[in-house]
Amino acid sequence: MLNEIDLSRTDLNLLVLFEVVLEERHVGRTADRLALTPSAVSHGLGRLRRLLNDPLFLRTPKGVVPTVRATELAGPVADVLARARSVISTSAPFDPESSTRRFTIGAPDGASAVLLPPLLAKLRKSAPGIDVSTRQLLPTPGETSPERAWRLALADLEARAMDIAIIPFDDIPTRFHRRGLYQEDFVVAMRAGHPFAKAPTLDRYCEMQHLVVSHAGDAYGFVDEVLARQGRSRRIALTVPNFMFAMAVIAETDLITALPRRFAAMHAPRFGVVTVEAPLPLGRFRLNAIAPKAAMMDAGLAWFFNVLVGAEPEPGDNKRSHSRNRR
Repeated sequence: MLNEIDLSRTDLNLLVLFEVVLEERHVGRTADRLALTPSAVSHGLGRLRRLLNDPLFLRTPKGVVPTVRATELAGPVADVLARARSVISTSAPFDPESSTRRFTIGAPDGASAVLLPPLLAKLRKSAPGIDVSTRQLLPTPGETSPERAWRLALADLEARAMDIAIIPFDDIPTRFHRRGLYQEDFVVAMRAGHPFAKAPTLDRYCEMQHLVVSHAGDAYGFVDEVLARQGRSRRIALTVPNFMFAMAVIAETDLITALPRRFAAMHAPRFGVVTVEAPLPLGRFRLNAIAPKAAMMDAGLAWFFNVLVGAEPEPGDNKRSHSRNRR
């Protein structure tokens, strides 16, 4: 490992050189990309070899190939450079029209599938160079306390593993900036023509075969807790890891499932899926966008956060689009 004296004498451009040689596998092409001479690239590689105590790249008739050590270093070097570029980009005045930053959003798939279409439409108009990554957030299996169930999402935010989290949890610690996005509840979804839609009673609901969305494959969901309080139960015939997969499965089977209302309203029609009101109270919850207050000092992140909040679907998206299936 580098000691403090070595690091103080290290040229960051050597890591850039390493990155480009690894991609090009050729000294001449590397020189062209970096606007250097081939001899300057060779000299830089010599300094890298001495610094890292490894040949790094071996010459062949067609160029160079990385050693095992160089391959091992590829990920850490890319991470160092990505962080350095992020620091430099955030130190400059943020201009959304010219920015090429990437922001990462963590959210349950039922929320990201609702928010991403209007968000991307806004970005296309005002910030065409900005890219977005998404991560699926899920509560910790078996945790009944919302605070404990979403603690990993809060930890990832503070570790800067993502920029913004969208979670169905209101008691957010004060060190986070929070904005409410929308209220959500659940409807019962099934393929078009399913017999349950004609008489969606509680008795028939319990008789149906159900699909449950569970990342861990646990065949017991919040609906089962509601049923248990009424002395009832149901059969879980299948579990799947996300809501979009659930939509595709119920479109082709006789299974029924509970889906977030806005998610279903936006995506059910193209799957040929219809919804009815649940024959039992499944509760409502608010989805919140949160980010660390310290991170919100970054003008770029603060801008993106506000764009995301402003990209909330219109309230009309929450209306029933299949009136014939109302109870």
